Amino acid sequence: MNSKWYIPARSATAPYTVDVTPESAGWAESSLQVVELAESGSIALATGQTEVMILPLAGGGTVECGGTTFELTPRGSVFDGPADMVYLGIDQPYTLTGHGRIAICGARAKRSFPNRRVAAADVAVELRGAGNCSRQVHNFGTATAFEADSLIACEVITPGGNWSSYPAHKHDEDTEVETQLEEIYYFEIDDSPAGTPGFGYHRVFGTPQRPIEVLEEVRSGDVVLVPHGYHGPSIAAPGHHMYYLNVMAGSGPNRAWLICDDPNHTWLRGSWEHQEIDPRLPFGTGSREGA
Repeated sequence: MNSKWYIPARSATAPYTVDVTPESAGWAESSLQVVELAESGSIALATGQTEVMILPLAGGGTVECGGTTFELTPRGSVFDGPADMVYLGIDQPYTLTGHGRIAICGARAKRSFPNRRVAAADVAVELRGAGNCSRQVHNFGTATAFEADSLIACEVITPGGNWSSYPAHKHDEDTEVETQLEEIYYFEIDDSPAGTPGFGYHRVFGTPQRPIEVLEEVRSGDVVLVPHGYHGPSIAAPGHHMYYLNVMAGSGPNRAWLICDDPNHTWLRGSWEHQEIDPRLPFGTGSREGA
């Protein structure tokens, strides 16, 4: 469909493969850059009015800020379990050195929080859903797992053939049961055993009051923006595991992920009570938490 909310892989200027800013997205808060560095490559950056969470997608390196060097232990791929994450607050120059693809999740912030590192071994791994709606979530930067001003981020792995972000849900209003959050989905899709590239699908749809319509085939490196509306499912093609990195932030007073399901499909949650979690989970070496 090629909606304006779809950004194809490698459409940014090197060394970035992804460069989503509030200005380019046409919204106020959330951002995502993916930097691709050659061996021992280095780039000087600054947080400005943005707080960031930095993690390797494939590769590793270091983040130097204010005289302190934080390590990003190499990760082979996004399907190898959680990664180290380094958080930097606002108004700071820093240097990113390393190799491979490194993600910089960002959000506009007003308060300053201390710089710190979360080791991969300390990232909580959650298994959500059941049956062919089973998926794995790495809660490295969610509101209940990590303290920050505005930014919320996590990784999701969906085994091939499964449905994720389902039932579809929305978070585009500040109410007692919902928080307004702009959201970025960055995708990577596992190759087949023969090495052929994989694909998946992602859907966004609106309400009569705020219409939006997105249905995209997604491949590794693609991005879909969710300014408002229900989003999901994210569907992994059989034979190809799907990964996505979620980056969220809103302008409301509370840093929280409160959602409302599509009322036509929320009944599906009850059906999971009688199903087992997909036995292919968990991926990688992270600890297992909940369901």
